[in-house]
Amino acid sequence: MDSTKQDFQPRTFSIKLWPPSESTRLMLVERMTKNLSTESIFSRKYGLLGKEEAHDNAKRIEEVCFASADEHFKEEPDGDGSSAVQLYAKETSKLMLEVLKRGPRTTVEQEVPVADTPLEPADSVFDISGGKRAFIEADEAKELLSPLTKPGNAYKRICFSNRSFGIGAANVAGPILESIKKQLTEVDISDFVAGRPEDEALDVMRIFSKALEGAVLRYLNISDNALGEKGVRAFEELLKSQDNLEELYVMNDGISEEAAQALSELIPSTEKLKILHFHNNMTGDEGAMFIAEMVKRSPNLESFRCSATRIGSDGGVALAEALGTCTRLKKLDLRDNLFGVEAGLALSKTLSKLPDLVELYLSDLNLENKGTVAIVNTLKQSAPQLEVLEMAGNEINAKASQALAECLTAMQSLKKLTLAENELKDDGAVVIAKSLEDGHQDLKELDVSTNMLQRVGARCFAQAIANKPGFVQLNINGNFISDEGIDEVKDILKSGENSVEVLGPLDENDPEGEAEDDEEEEEEEEDDGELDSKLQSLKVEQDD
Repeated sequence: MDSTKQDFQPRTFSIKLWPPSESTRLMLVERMTKNLSTESIFSRKYGLLGKEEAHDNAKRIEEVCFASADEHFKEEPDGDGSSAVQLYAKETSKLMLEVLKRGPRTTVEQEVPVADTPLEPADSVFDISGGKRAFIEADEAKELLSPLTKPGNAYKRICFSNRSFGIGAANVAGPILESIKKQLTEVDISDFVAGRPEDEALDVMRIFSKALEGAVLRYLNISDNALGEKGVRAFEELLKSQDNLEELYVMNDGISEEAAQALSELIPSTEKLKILHFHNNMTGDEGAMFIAEMVKRSPNLESFRCSATRIGSDGGVALAEALGTCTRLKKLDLRDNLFGVEAGLALSKTLSKLPDLVELYLSDLNLENKGTVAIVNTLKQSAPQLEVLEMAGNEINAKASQALAECLTAMQSLKKLTLAENELKDDGAVVIAKSLEDGHQDLKELDVSTNMLQRVGARCFAQAIANKPGFVQLNINGNFISDEGIDEVKDILKSGENSVEVLGPLDENDPEGEAEDDEEEEEEEEDDGELDSKLQSLKVEQDD
């Protein structure tokens, strides 16, 4: 007994931060892929990476940085891994920046070449947006902006984003901008008054507006400035002088009904606009009417984004009808609004007039089955060339799956399909997966997470993509797939041309969950007896 007491040592517990889990590593690759393929000041300067190239780079960066951090961790085994984590994060950021600056491979075109603007050499771009967000005053502004004062400078594109200008700094910037405005073609003054009192911010905007009045711009970004109507009108002189804009970004600006009306009134011509992006505003139905007026006056639009703007049914209908004049549209993003079925039906009529559509984002619009079926029936005929289709969060269930499947069969150019956060269950999954199995050689991403899927549905989607060359990610997270089902999915992927690495994280999958029967489905008018029998036979075929 005594010896036992003497030999006893109290246990110490510590949390090991290294190594990260496999799901954490996959999520990091996913985040890097998104960052590398999303428009930014770097993409405007060096070019935008396509999704596939971005994923390849992200995967390579993660592997290199993991190996480096792992070696570091092995040299200090008694540590908690925090320094390895810091190294991992620091190196990934560093290598991402190198990839962004290198730009896309010359053999790969951008996914949707919206604007045909050749890249400018680096010495024509003046950018002070790097680093942490910072307040700047007069003295620092003089130093930062001094390159713009040098005689004979060739700056055509300027970016002041991420630096908050006070009155003193604005008074320094004003005369400098006025002296070079005739050579400017692109101005990014997004997020340039952050944290300033309203009166000061409005004065700063007026100074910049006056200085840039008359500049012949093709690109203007005034996002992230909490404009509201006062802010929009503070830019009156600049906006009124723009007749040649091709790209206008007004995102996260508090664009209310009044602010939308002010924008519509102040911009004299939108006939040359190719890109018009609103996002994360408070526009509502009334404001949507004024945006719709701008859209009607923009027949050359190629990319229109009006997401997360609180637009309901009436505004959605007005916007949908206005988009019918934009017959050159290639990219349409209306996500996260309150459209409902009626706006969905109006949109279905408009989509038949958009023969060049390549990317369509319709997630979280409350379309339900009726709106969804109307839209996909139109797309089946009018947009077989579609490369991206997102319809997540629309309460779509198995009753819409046949129409959706027929549409997908026609879309052989599809690269990304998102149907997450719906109610497809296995019955809907079997039909949709079957439509993706043949052809679709360009498909790279499939997201059917949070759809009450179980083993059968998961297996069907795995079989659908197992042999597609270049496939990047299958997301079946947030479902009710048993452990045996997950093992079967992995076996299917291993036996195909793709490896199990294409399977996304499964941290939110609930192996013990069960899809509840929907009593409401039984009350719908459609008779699904024939469809149910088809689903059953399809399930048997998939199980064989």
